[in-house]
Amino acid sequence: MLCFLVGLLFCRAVVGAEPDKGLFANLDMEWGGYLRAIGNVSWLEDDTIYQVVGHDPYYDGQLEWRLKNTLNMGTRWSLETHYELVALGGDFYEDTRKLAQTLPSAVSDLLVPAQVIEDDYRFFDLSRVLTEKDRYLVYNRLDRLNLTYNADWGTVRLGRQALTWGNGLIFNPMDLFDPFAPTAVQRDYKIGEDMAFVQVAMGQDGLQALYIPRRDPQTGNLDDANSAYAAKYHLVLSELEMDVMAARNFDDPVAGLGASGYWGGAAWRIDALYTHLTGDDSRSGFFQVVANMDYAWMWGGKNVYGLVEFYYNGLGRTGDYAKALTEQALVERLSRGEMFTLGRYYLAGQLQVELHPLVQSQTTAIVNLSDPSGLLQPQFTWSVTENVQAILGAQWHWGRRGSEFGGYPVTADGLDITAAPADRVYLWLTYYY
Repeated sequence: MLCFLVGLLFCRAVVGAEPDKGLFANLDMEWGGYLRAIGNVSWLEDDTIYQVVGHDPYYDGQLEWRLKNTLNMGTRWSLETHYELVALGGDFYEDTRKLAQTLPSAVSDLLVPAQVIEDDYRFFDLSRVLTEKDRYLVYNRLDRLNLTYNADWGTVRLGRQALTWGNGLIFNPMDLFDPFAPTAVQRDYKIGEDMAFVQVAMGQDGLQALYIPRRDPQTGNLDDANSAYAAKYHLVLSELEMDVMAARNFDDPVAGLGASGYWGGAAWRIDALYTHLTGDDSRSGFFQVVANMDYAWMWGGKNVYGLVEFYYNGLGRTGDYAKALTEQALVERLSRGEMFTLGRYYLAGQLQVELHPLVQSQTTAIVNLSDPSGLLQPQFTWSVTENVQAILGAQWHWGRRGSEFGGYPVTADGLDITAAPADRVYLWLTYYY
């Protein structure tokens, strides 16, 4: 919060000054953001991990305020700042807090969701918990704080920013840095990372490179083994576009290839990724592949959009998901938010229908092909006014006991528990300004 206020005072001082030439010859400040209220009602089976502390059903809420500022300094330079203030609480928050204190850390880190976005790994610690009680939590953070230079040959950006790579629409393995979860309700803002980013334009082609310095969360010291180096070259060949990616992320070398194009009126995309596991005695590495196709058409006078996607994760399992707790490479990626599922083969789809110019329905389905088990996520988006949006949705899981989405038994340190996702209904109300 202090950094944010200092930044605003600096911007105010600069704008209020008498610019004459050079960098400060043409200053322009843009403001924006949103206010958001989220309500959730969720249900869990009686024999799940939450039975030790359980409410049923769970009622929870969250309030978010994002304030955005962009200071344009001529046509070359810009400074971007996003401030977030978040308050959350309720039954699920309270019981999750109890479980995190009760369960062994190996179980808690994998099965108990984090309550707050933390900066333990990030170069800058720009997050602060303001209030933490049994039933609620209030924290604030800077989600963007970066300086950009736009040259004729490309772009250089330093500081906290967001970047998305890859062709995945629901699963996106090439997006190594804070990807969206497959069930994300809203994808308007990714979590920012502290990085140095360079983009070089080469006609239709282009090269992007980045460096993400990270710290050891135990010592707080900058740790090269936790940091990330990556580069991606985008090549346009007539109607075919290709990506070649190379990276080192958390000391693991990663190589990826991607391609996209058109088949009739449909667009197709495919990414293949190989990760070499440094220091892992059980395996040398693993592949990930995602392939999808999407198509838009008119049906009954309505705009309709559909997609289908296949995802393969060589690190995943085809059963006995309790053993995921012993798979260090998988647990690390789940806890870091790089992966979100335990299985190996998935088929996903999404159907969007414009019911009215202001109302859109969207249904997402994800199936673990090995179980089988899966989830269904229908939701409706209503543009109430020009600045107000409402999202009403649900998430329902199915599958037999022992499957990923139906719930599987876990035994750790003498505890016999069931890990199963919660069914839920949610309402998001957002005012954009």
